[in-house]
Amino acid sequence: MSGVRYSTPRPDGAPLLRIGPTQPAVAEPSERADAARNRALLLDAAQQLVREHGASGLTMDAVAKRAGVGKGTVFRRFGNRTGLMLALLDHSEQKFQAAFMFGPPPLGPEASPVERLIAFGRTRLLDIEVEGDLHRAAEEKGRFGAGPYALHKAHITLLLRGAEVDGDLSLIADTLMATLSAALVIHQIDILGYSPAQIGDNWEWLVRRVVSPAAQVE
Repeated sequence: MSGVRYSTPRPDGAPLLRIGPTQPAVAEPSERADAARNRALLLDAAQQLVREHGASGLTMDAVAKRAGVGKGTVFRRFGNRTGLMLALLDHSEQKFQAAFMFGPPPLGPEASPVERLIAFGRTRLLDIEVEGDLHRAAEEKGRFGAGPYALHKAHITLLLRGAEVDGDLSLIADTLMATLSAALVIHQIDILGYSPAQIGDNWEWLVRRVVSPAAQVE
């Protein structure tokens, strides 16, 4: 089956849904293009640090050194470490959205719905593995009605429909997304002792059971 597309995909560069209310440190549409690029470079550096050393390794000094700028630049951009963490979560979320809406397969268009569902979960689990505390804090504020959660749910529902799954697709999408809860994934890793790879394999197993026999990856 061909890749599922949105009926009115957003053009590249269009604003994506943010984690929460716009923070002072978050780039506004009126921000100069060069300033927005510099901010993205700082956040990419921050994301690399978190993936390499965990959240504890994310300091203003470390970001400045990785990005090759003065520490004052980082403070002017984000205010403090909390502002940096919030901006990083928002940055990570927007990159994830752009990847599943516009990116290459298997996460983006041109892959089959089943392949995209599997890639969606595995990619989200990677984000939780390295930025879990940030995702858990965002979940605790309640995001079920709108924002990124609603977009993720709509995307999964669209893929389920593309895979010709029967049943209440909205409810099935909620059920699948529940297994990607940051709080649950962190508990499974830290308390139950499962590896991220095992959790990713379980996601794939679940997806294939939900869509089978309606669709299978060739």
